[in-house]
Amino acid sequence: MVVLAASIVSKSGKALVSRQFVDMPRIRIEGLLAAFPKLVGTGKQHTYVETENVRYVYQPIEGLYLLLITNKQSNILEDLDTLRLLSKLVPEYSPSLDEEGVCKTAFELIFAFDEAISLGNKENVTVQQVKQYCEMESHEEKAHKLMMQAKINETKDVMKKKANELDKMRMERGKLDKGGYSSISGPRVIEKTFNDMSISGSRFGSGSGLGGLSTDMDSFASKPKGRPSQPATAPGKGFGMKLGKTQKTNQFLESLKAEGEVILEDVQPSTVPSRSAALPPSDPVTVTIEEKLNVVVKRDGGINNFDVQGTLALQVLNDADGFIQLQIENQDIPGLSFKTHPNINKELFNSQQILGAKDPNRPFPSGQNETPLVKWRIQGMDESSLPLSVNCWPSVSGNETYVNIEYDASEIFDLHNVIISIPLPALREAPSVRQIDGEWKFDSRNSVLEWSILLIDQSNRSGSMEFVVPPADPSSFFPISVGFSASSTFSDLKVTGIHPLKEGNPPKFSQRARLLTANYQVV
Repeated sequence: MVVLAASIVSKSGKALVSRQFVDMPRIRIEGLLAAFPKLVGTGKQHTYVETENVRYVYQPIEGLYLLLITNKQSNILEDLDTLRLLSKLVPEYSPSLDEEGVCKTAFELIFAFDEAISLGNKENVTVQQVKQYCEMESHEEKAHKLMMQAKINETKDVMKKKANELDKMRMERGKLDKGGYSSISGPRVIEKTFNDMSISGSRFGSGSGLGGLSTDMDSFASKPKGRPSQPATAPGKGFGMKLGKTQKTNQFLESLKAEGEVILEDVQPSTVPSRSAALPPSDPVTVTIEEKLNVVVKRDGGINNFDVQGTLALQVLNDADGFIQLQIENQDIPGLSFKTHPNINKELFNSQQILGAKDPNRPFPSGQNETPLVKWRIQGMDESSLPLSVNCWPSVSGNETYVNIEYDASEIFDLHNVIISIPLPALREAPSVRQIDGEWKFDSRNSVLEWSILLIDQSNRSGSMEFVVPPADPSSFFPISVGFSASSTFSDLKVTGIHPLKEGNPPKFSQRARLLTANYQVV
């Protein structure tokens, strides 16, 4: 028995997949396949056709033919057995038995044919064995991956032990700090005041302060009158030891990454963007004004939630510049309410909008960390105040779903880095985007289409996108998530001046304002 070729052809003789097992010119195989439909008679019960040189053994599969081309000396019974095996393999690798489905899985089918037929002779294999051979699972590869993962886990355990040791060192150093020594700005003798000077990023504190920024805020301390005689020094050696101890571990992980291994690192989640990534301030005093949006909009109109939460944070580089008060002003908006830190003079703030400590002899904390001083909240705004409105219109037409999405931005804000994320039903391929104002990216792992616009200003206050997917439920395109930033805020709060509490000129200061989205959805 010698099988010359195994092929899948259309009723018209078009070759979709063909695997030759003997040396044969392309012109000859194409001629043999093109002549086959003319030789097939109608109303005949047998499934083979002979010519002067070859024999065709075939089986119809829906609108196609599964075809074996053999020499005339081959055993017809063995040919039929081979044909039955291939007819079971084809549906396993090509669920859609049409021209498009067979062409998409052409290489998988060729690999399966190679496992079933070797040098023109049928192999003694079953369908399950062919599938196993094509998957090419390797015990050695699995053992290697398990060994590498064990090394990674061992490295993580070492890192955790080192982290625990460093935490213990910090706790011991913290006990010394409570006795009167600061851990952030060098060996300065101070007294502990302004306890728990930290603010949580999600809600206002009650009686114990405003939340959890950094324990180094304890340096907001009472100092002797007058300016300190010693300048602030660099951070202690403890921070350098922390980096040195993990250097070998980091080198090992980097070597694993260079070999192509996937390293799953433990990353602590954070709901507040890291401010350390920003450029270091150059002015002695820096004020950061930030507002975050929590918005849930109904797809048919109306608002479920529209909440704005803001924070004013102060960063002072030198202790000598901490004896100051901040004069602020803001836009009068209905529903705007403030809440100051417990150690801020509330009467002074309510009457003159000046932020200052209750005890004027205590300076604001200094260092690289920001100190939140006041928070505010805006409630009761309506849909007309939204910075960005998004409308989604899915419609099913035949075997396709057309989705039209449009945005409309407010005149108040210029929005930066806008990303509109639309969930999609499970797709094998990216959706067909017909029209878009901006750029798009398909996240196949999460089945999400991301529409990004770098900047929305006066030139593009509105825009649209249209894409096509297979038939889907309209509710599968919700909820839509929106992310953006802006350089202005709803409250328009700003610092208009700094009042020094001691003699001399007020220090230079800079301020930056930003509007961010914590949660912005269309449901």
